[in-house]
Amino acid sequence: MKTISLFVIISSLFIFSGSTLAADGGKIFTEKCSMCHGPKGAGTPMGPAIKGNEYITKGNADDIRKVILEGRTGSYKKYPKISIDMPKMQMPDADVSALISFMQGDLQK
Repeated sequence: MKTISLFVIISSLFIFSGSTLAADGGKIFTEKCSMCHGPKGAGTPMGPAIKGNEYITKGNADDIRKVILEGRTGSYKKYPKISIDMPKMQMPDADVSALISFMQGDLQK
């Protein structure tokens, strides 16, 4: 009986930990992106709009991932009127994927 109970507890931890630990793209956007791109992604003088931006809405997730992780500076900068560069972001792959999904999905609504 003790073995079965222990198995059920351990199995439950594995099942629920995956969903509990899933990255929240909206939270990541708020914490890491909103100060430059605006709380609703509409853009600010420090960062272009994400909402309605075709690079995001129709873009390839791998290209967006590259910009998030590598930033955009110098000749790679897409918006010369914005005075600051897009900084490199360090975050786990799951967080980047969740962030891209949020920006291409919920943020566009």
